[in-house]
Amino acid sequence: MEASSPVYCGRNLSPRAASATGFLLKKNQDGIMVKANGLLRIFWPADIPRSTEQGTILGWKNSNLDIFIVSVLQGVEPKRVEDALRLGHLFRSAPHPLGRLLELCGHANVQVLGTTNSSSLDDAFDPTWVFAFTDPASRAPSFSNYGAFDKPIQVIMFDRPSSFRMQYMSLSPIFLALSDKAFNDTNAIPDPAVDEEARKERTRKAKLVSKIDLHTVVKHPRTQKELLLPIILNQINCSSEVAQLIAKNATLLGPRPKRSLSVGELVVESATTISDYLCVSVWHFLTVWLYPVVTLGFIIGLVCHRFIAEVILQVLEWRIRHDGLALKDVFATAQQVDIRLQQFCYWPIQYLTLRKRKDEWDSITDKHPDYIRFYNSLWLVANDVIIGIAIGTYINDNAEWVASQINTILGDWTVEGLRNMILWLTDAPAGFKLNNELAVFLGALFIWVIDYWKECVGSLQPYLPRVIYFIGFSSFAGASMPIALFSDLLSALTIHIYCFYTASARIFHWQLTIIVSLFHLFRGKKHNVLRNRIDSCDYDLDQLLLGTIFFTLLSFLLPTVVVFYLTFTSARMAIIFLKAALDTLLACLNHFPLFALMLRVKDSRRLPVQYATQSASWHQRGLETFDGERIVPPTRSGQNSKWRSVPTKKPSKCSIEDA
Repeated sequence: MEASSPVYCGRNLSPRAASATGFLLKKNQDGIMVKANGLLRIFWPADIPRSTEQGTILGWKNSNLDIFIVSVLQGVEPKRVEDALRLGHLFRSAPHPLGRLLELCGHANVQVLGTTNSSSLDDAFDPTWVFAFTDPASRAPSFSNYGAFDKPIQVIMFDRPSSFRMQYMSLSPIFLALSDKAFNDTNAIPDPAVDEEARKERTRKAKLVSKIDLHTVVKHPRTQKELLLPIILNQINCSSEVAQLIAKNATLLGPRPKRSLSVGELVVESATTISDYLCVSVWHFLTVWLYPVVTLGFIIGLVCHRFIAEVILQVLEWRIRHDGLALKDVFATAQQVDIRLQQFCYWPIQYLTLRKRKDEWDSITDKHPDYIRFYNSLWLVANDVIIGIAIGTYINDNAEWVASQINTILGDWTVEGLRNMILWLTDAPAGFKLNNELAVFLGALFIWVIDYWKECVGSLQPYLPRVIYFIGFSSFAGASMPIALFSDLLSALTIHIYCFYTASARIFHWQLTIIVSLFHLFRGKKHNVLRNRIDSCDYDLDQLLLGTIFFTLLSFLLPTVVVFYLTFTSARMAIIFLKAALDTLLACLNHFPLFALMLRVKDSRRLPVQYATQSASWHQRGLETFDGERIVPPTRSGQNSKWRSVPTKKPSKCSIEDA
């Protein structure tokens, strides 16, 4: 049966142009355009040389419709390449076992998939091979619809990640949080209440996820191409290293006798023997005698540090009751010490994990997220210490001035300012008529507490410069330590405002609850506690009269309580906003993805970011496509995109589904 000529949106194309676009339409016997069954995807590396010399294509055949190209050996016959693959000559001098790399790629070995620029297709070794044609003037190869591959072809060109530079592609994002964060609790006593609460939380989340599935309109099963996507990404990550190993051993395909050294080379080799002996002797002393002693001392220091850190972490995690708060949950300084100790205990373990990378291929990307996470925490701590040294030097040089400024600000705002505000509230604030007796009583109570607090703070005022000196010296452990200490110092010096807020909130809540209950009584109803509803109720005349009197009294006293409540709530919210700003600064110093952002700027392909494919079609001259679109010169608009098409007119009604 004679194959019909390929047509793209009603225009006759050459086989080369049709294969480059990646879509193929055929005319049936009635002359109607139909899409061919099946789409052959060929993954072609963009760094393969585009020469006119005949070569052999090596790669993997994932399925009948997915072919992945690894390398093209120029000027080598396919028969010799197959013999070399069978004998393992192309994988000599491999730094690590090849089985691990091939296992990730989902195949037992690399195989011959076809030829490039073959002069005669009829004399080819295998009719099921891929027959490609490359041209220096064309960016993409073209393929011949010969034999079993008489089907539409989609060429997917990609830039191979450099395994040496730790570039890779991944379907899952990276988390910069410490993956080893729970190692502290391995020896902790299990709490049944906490475990039960965690189990209930997991059950609740599972139910929510199951409800989300119910809102799915149509749930399609995963296709074969979707199932092959993880394997294809592994092949893309490993293709660079496999191609380099094949290119290194490609010279071994033919016999090459080893040339003996000349007289000049023998003289140079003998002259360098003495210097090499001295270098070997010094290296032997460093590695055999000095290195073990230094390593032993370093290990002993790490063990002592780990023991002290574990003791401190247990103290910070200690709770009076099982449902109580730990020290790190109350104080910002304890939380900061907990984070730093966890990081210091985490680094040796993570360093040993990263050392195992040298025993594996660079293309194995299991340790790449750990590498980014490890160095991100190192950079954060280093920058924290550098900024802390600058802040500590400034604080120590100006400790007296800083102490006087803190004393002035706290005295003016938290003592005198609050006292003047309370006095203003007791005497018709802003013209509002309040209950004088209640306002004077509450004002006298709060002013008495403020006066007592002022005496306590005044007795501690001479020690404030020493506290500032201590905060300054703590800055040499990082800028996060003085920020945490200032946050705790702010909480300690404003504890009277917290007490005022708590007392006024309790009074307001009790009064409002009583008013709501009396309002139900006034309407002849009551709150049913057992059924959690409002029911009708018959009250006596005495109950109604007494309830009405109390309701009236509390209603007229409510504005006075509300004014004091809003005042202390505003003061408490101002302190909370200030502490939130300090906590935000601490979070930036501890968890800011600094190293990841630097990698994004320096080499974005080292981060597992989202990737997208763009359909691009081009003519042999690379100026105009056949579907009325104009090709803009190459722009780096994405990680893998090479060309960007800009529509120049309304697209045709003919639509083609892109696989």
